[in-house]
Amino acid sequence: MDAYYASVAELDNPELKGKAIAVGGGGDRGVVSAASYEARKFGVKSAMSNVLAKQKCPHIIFVKSDFARYKELSAQIREIFFEYTDLVEPLSLDEAYLDVTQNKKNNPSANEIAREIRQKIFEKTGLRASAGISINKFIAKVASDINKPNGQKTIHPEEVIQFLEELPVNKFYGVGKVTAAKMYNLGIFVGNDLKKRSLEALIQLFGKSGAHYYNIVRGIHKSEVKPNRIRKYVGAERTFRENISSEIYMLEKLNDIADEIEKRMNKSNAKGKTITLKIKYSDFTQQTRSKTVGHFISKKKEFFPIVKELLYQEKLENSVRLLGLSFSNLNNNRIAPIWVQLQFDF
Repeated sequence: MDAYYASVAELDNPELKGKAIAVGGGGDRGVVSAASYEARKFGVKSAMSNVLAKQKCPHIIFVKSDFARYKELSAQIREIFFEYTDLVEPLSLDEAYLDVTQNKKNNPSANEIAREIRQKIFEKTGLRASAGISINKFIAKVASDINKPNGQKTIHPEEVIQFLEELPVNKFYGVGKVTAAKMYNLGIFVGNDLKKRSLEALIQLFGKSGAHYYNIVRGIHKSEVKPNRIRKYVGAERTFRENISSEIYMLEKLNDIADEIEKRMNKSNAKGKTITLKIKYSDFTQQTRSKTVGHFISKKKEFFPIVKELLYQEKLENSVRLLGLSFSNLNNNRIAPIWVQLQFDF
């Protein structure tokens, strides 16, 4: 979906159409959850602090998140997907992979199927979507960004190798700013530069990811579309109105977050072995501390003593603006995705 949260806000509030808007609380302590394309022209983007967003775009309009509405529309969109195939792998409320090799419409053209789906989404919801079509998930994902918004791009089998060889490495899905900078320093700027490196060299430079880069630049990505995607963790976090320094006060906040974690674990009938404490400091640096136990747990009385242990594990580096908890190493391989809303202490 194109700028999904912001587009939903425009859909429900027509007076916002064509304006620079950001989804988020709007307070100085908050962050942008999503931005309209008009706001993006000024450099506003998700995860940016509200203060910086206002500096970049003084006329920006903040609107509150509405996850109930996002879920409602997402369900309608997913119904359209299932008209074509049961092989649907949701990545989030606004994005999914579809395998249409064998489809319910017996349409041999994946390009035409994507066009039909996008049109049906618009007719049913009033929202725009973009699509990428190719031989595997990796290339389709990259292609989906090429003609955004409200467009699609097909990379045909005979075009794949040339496309990947000419693709800038920062456009490779999964290559972030840090990895891209490392590649630039090594003289790797496009796929063809990456392709010249041996498997051994890439593994030495990038660890396990090296093997992934070696394969994808050759068009090899064997991950299937998985309708029952495995949920890897259950988590919740909270950003505070003011930075906090007292560990006792942090424990009070963590106590509330732990209540929410227990509720979500019970709702999904999940248990886990690894509990992780996430700390974001006032200078925006981030730290995680984890502990794995020998048996599955989900009750607050079982895991909160571990949370305390993790908090006091070492001295805090600075005052804290965000705390989060998550469970991983879960017991159930078929847990439905748990859509987690970022909580703000406003």
